[in-house]
Amino acid sequence: MNLKNYYWYFTSVLSNRFCDEVIKYALMHKDKLAVTGDFKNKKVEELNKKELNLLKSKRNSDIVWLDDNWIYKEIHPYIHIANEKAGWNFQWNYSEPCQFTKYKINQYYNWHCDSWDEPYSDINNKNTYKKIRKLSVTCQLSDGSEYKGGELEFDTKDYEPDKRKEKQSVIRAKEILPKGSIIVFPSFVWHRVKPVTKGTRYSLVMWNLGNTYI
Repeated sequence: MNLKNYYWYFTSVLSNRFCDEVIKYALMHKDKLAVTGDFKNKKVEELNKKELNLLKSKRNSDIVWLDDNWIYKEIHPYIHIANEKAGWNFQWNYSEPCQFTKYKINQYYNWHCDSWDEPYSDINNKNTYKKIRKLSVTCQLSDGSEYKGGELEFDTKDYEPDKRKEKQSVIRAKEILPKGSIIVFPSFVWHRVKPVTKGTRYSLVMWNLGNTYI
């Protein structure tokens, strides 16, 4: 799908106090190595050495799951605004648990998209059953001056495969760098976080679900 806007951003809209409180709160919890959709039915401790190496070849970052109303309350208004201003106008009505992500030196998340190839199928979860990820959100909790590397990039994918030139199709979202900034984008858009080379990057990611596209 070609888009006029591959993401919509808000610069420094989350207060320093809010960002610091989320970081402090998340760091009180035990983090774990993040898994990707390829291993969504397995826990990290269940992976064998080969699977673990495969996982780390695509993603290497530590996460904590958060599901607190005070966090959703702060971020939800910006999702609604972005959805309208960017012209997507996607229907959505539920947010999954937030993922607090810690990128330390040499940690990264290679090219991926957040949406699955089919709707959620757990009939016992009425919040997600038959729904798909439509809008993804990344919140910058640390300032870009506190680390190096860790760039958030998007791939527009609107080109003929045999004519692909990465420099022409990849967008580096510099707008996310100031602390408290938010980027909203369709969950099917490909993106990555490049390796951090100095310091630690803290972010908060949220996925917002709706009915399948008609």
